[in-house]
Amino acid sequence: MVLKRRSLAGLIAGLAVLGASAVPSLAAMELKWAHVYETSEPYHTEALWAAEEIANRTNGEIKISVFPASQLGNENQINEGLTLGTVDIIYTGVAFAGAVHKPMAISNAPFILRDFDHWKAYRDSQLFQDIAAGYNQATGSKIHALTYYGQRHLTANREITKPEDMKGMKLRVPPAPLFLMFTKSVGANATPIAFAEVYLALQQKTVDGQENPLPTIMAKKFYEVQSHIMLTGHITESLVTVVGGHVMAQLSDEQKAIFDEVLKEAASRATDQIRESESRLADEFRKLGKTVVDIDRKPFIEAAVPLHMDPESGAGWTQEQYDALQAL
Repeated sequence: MVLKRRSLAGLIAGLAVLGASAVPSLAAMELKWAHVYETSEPYHTEALWAAEEIANRTNGEIKISVFPASQLGNENQINEGLTLGTVDIIYTGVAFAGAVHKPMAISNAPFILRDFDHWKAYRDSQLFQDIAAGYNQATGSKIHALTYYGQRHLTANREITKPEDMKGMKLRVPPAPLFLMFTKSVGANATPIAFAEVYLALQQKTVDGQENPLPTIMAKKFYEVQSHIMLTGHITESLVTVVGGHVMAQLSDEQKAIFDEVLKEAASRATDQIRESESRLADEFRKLGKTVVDIDRKPFIEAAVPLHMDPESGAGWTQEQYDALQAL
């Protein structure tokens, strides 16, 4: 009887050990980071850096896979995916964020920012924090960082030097409402086309031109199908790094702090790289045989500024917010 009891006890102990070994270890949280930019661009390389850094700082508790070049959808689709929880982190232009919370798009109004220093002042301002907080409240997601995307310039297959030259021009713009403000100011016909489809639209002459920063024109090879680059600098563009609310709800306070610190650092690193490349790319395009046109921006500014507070042109911010931005 004693032997049987010992055998039974041994069997129970053995099953307990077996059961413990059969229970899987707590799996890492696996997240998807989606964006529309090329693998060569700083946005992607810094997202890869941030993913690795977050994995290291969380001891492998969080693993992030980065999906570039519209692999998980165009910009509108990845914004929707963030809401649905099918993607977890995105880069998105502030005009797209403005489709949900209109003041987010304020910095994308044409010529509303004077220069890069003005952009930096906005990034570091209480105004930006307050506007981002409004977006967070409206969506349940969280903006962690603002990244410099560059000054948007015009490309076409002819020279353009004044607003009148753009009257009736079919200009590709991103499919976000605020981009209509610039086209309205110059009398162009806005043609919204998803980012991944722009090269083909230019090649097939579906549109006459497009506008993007010099680093993007280079990365997307738009110069291959456009002969002229006009240095209009009409919009100082920004991206926000947004983490879905469904992710934030699962993070500990320590993990939230890690996300915030790492994503801000990645944004700063990408900003520095984009700013540096802007300073040299005009000469590189000239070496490639492109016509790079320095223009008088004053007539373009005079055409755009009267629309800054016009709701029909896409404005969705208060006079107080506008004045605060101009005062920075």
